[in-house]
Amino acid sequence: MSELWRLSAAELARRVRSREVSAREAAQSALARLDAVNPTINAVVAHKPEWVLRQADEIDQAIARGEDPGPLAGVPVTVKINVDQAGFATTNGTRLQENLIAETSSPAVDNLSKAGAVLLGRSNSPTFALRWFTSNQVHGRTLNPRDAKLTPGGSSGGAAAAVTVGIGQLALGTDIGGSVRYPAYACGVHGLRPSLGRVPAFNASSPERAIGAQLMSAAGPIARTIEDLRLGLLALAAPDLRDPWYVPLPLEGRAVPLRAALCLRPGGLQIAKEVEDALLDAARRLVDAGWTVEEIDDVPSIREAGQLQERLWLGDGFDALADSVARDGDPGAAAVVAAAHLKVQGLPADVISRSLVRRSTLVREWRLFLDQYAVVLMPVSGELPFPDDLDQRGPEGFDRVWEAQLTMRALPAMGLPGLAVTTQLVDGVPVGVQIVAAHYREDLCLLAGEAIEARGVPPSPIDPVV
Repeated sequence: MSELWRLSAAELARRVRSREVSAREAAQSALARLDAVNPTINAVVAHKPEWVLRQADEIDQAIARGEDPGPLAGVPVTVKINVDQAGFATTNGTRLQENLIAETSSPAVDNLSKAGAVLLGRSNSPTFALRWFTSNQVHGRTLNPRDAKLTPGGSSGGAAAAVTVGIGQLALGTDIGGSVRYPAYACGVHGLRPSLGRVPAFNASSPERAIGAQLMSAAGPIARTIEDLRLGLLALAAPDLRDPWYVPLPLEGRAVPLRAALCLRPGGLQIAKEVEDALLDAARRLVDAGWTVEEIDDVPSIREAGQLQERLWLGDGFDALADSVARDGDPGAAAVVAAAHLKVQGLPADVISRSLVRRSTLVREWRLFLDQYAVVLMPVSGELPFPDDLDQRGPEGFDRVWEAQLTMRALPAMGLPGLAVTTQLVDGVPVGVQIVAAHYREDLCLLAGEAIEARGVPPSPIDPVV
């Protein structure tokens, strides 16, 4: 039973539900794995072993009474430090919130518990979740378990690193500019950013978010298999009245032709040869699985969507963010604010209302475009995972990162779902592809992702290589 941490979430839940193993045994295995490898990579920054075991015992007791424990029966799951979890600090990686203890859990966390998951621990994130790199002055730095010289991604870097080494079968992350998709890509696992309103969100510990963040942020799962992502989404998407954006739509949509578009260079994005090779390989995998794949030159207005994301994110409350970053003192967050300041200069006073009007036009364009294709295949990033802290190597380093992450930034502006699928290692470095579908068609992302995954992905879980 000591290596139950190696199992997928789906297989572990099946064994727990059938009483082949107990939830307590699964929890003990997860805690032992955490103790063995977390000191090396610092993915999980807070946990309470006695509470983990108590949750597991409650699941075993429910099964013994003949009750349905839920689809995630006994599955250990980590939760990002910017998401409320009762009894833990919602630190968001900043010293300003070290003692901000959540009194209630967010809807997503409650949904995981209702689905039978065992909440294992809190995963690391950069300060204020501002970077595609993961370090802060509260919890320290998270290392990429495949190569410590590379970023583990951000802002859900701890989440992806934990899943990669077997600290929990699933991780809950958040994504407003690639923060689920990019860490999955960087660590060589899978990550799903759901549509706006698919997974209910709310942090009672914090003030109401600005409208841009409300429209663009999404909570989603990171996992080692597409099947586990589907299971995670099923649990996370349960309704909760606290989120006014929640949309109660079925997780399975109408059948559509298996037609995919392949866009190698959206918006003229320059991509590394390894990224292009991965996209062409993924397209061949889809064709092998019975899909029709059509290569297209571009997708609608993705450069403008990236600009809209900047304006909706930075155009409301930037001065307050800059002040908080200055008081916290984190150099990574300070580098982001310094670069972002140049983008904020000269924005009109009515930038938010103008951006919201233009957003409607872009959403319409994308809905019409995605009516022609089940999915679109495009880069996660223009580059292989970055050297760690590349964004702090002067304006040139920051601009290189910002440009490479065009699709990470642009798609949230329209609330679209996106799936990062890992496909292979290039000299030990992960690479993968991004699958985009119409609003609330995460099922199509996962369907295409399964076909790609079935033809080979990097091994996981792994022992850290640092």
